[in-house]
Amino acid sequence: MDTVRIDKFLWSVRIYKTRTVAAEECEKHRVLVNGAEVKPSRNVRVGDRLTVKKLPVVYTCEIIRLADKRQSAALVKNYIVDTTPQDELDKAEIARMTAFVQRDRGAGRPTKKERRDIDKLTSL
Repeated sequence: MDTVRIDKFLWSVRIYKTRTVAAEECEKHRVLVNGAEVKPSRNVRVGDRLTVKKLPVVYTCEIIRLADKRQSAALVKNYIVDTTPQDELDKAEIARMTAFVQRDRGAGRPTKKERRDIDKLTSL
C-alpha cells in the first residue's frame, strides 16, 4: 500500500470519529496536506505533513506509516508523529478547563440565573 485517501487515513488514526466527518472537514478546508487544502479523495503518502484545524487548536503531524483500517488508540503513535507546538496544546487545555462547570449529581437542570452565571464564567 503506497497511498491512502486522506479521509480514510484521518478516520483510521482517530483524528476524526467517522469517515464522513473527516470528509466534511476536508470540504470545509480544515485539513491541509503539505500546506495545501485537499479534497477527501486526495491520496496521502508516508512523509506527508498534515495540518488539522480543530478550533481553537491547529494540530500538525507527520505520517510515518499508512493505515486504511481503524487503529486502536494505543497503536496510533505507530502511524503518525505529533509535531503540534506546545502553545497550541496549551490552547486545548485552557478550552477544556473552562468548558466544564461542576454540578452536583442529581441537581437537575440549571435555573435561568444559574445558566447566566455559567455563561459569565465560560465567556471569560
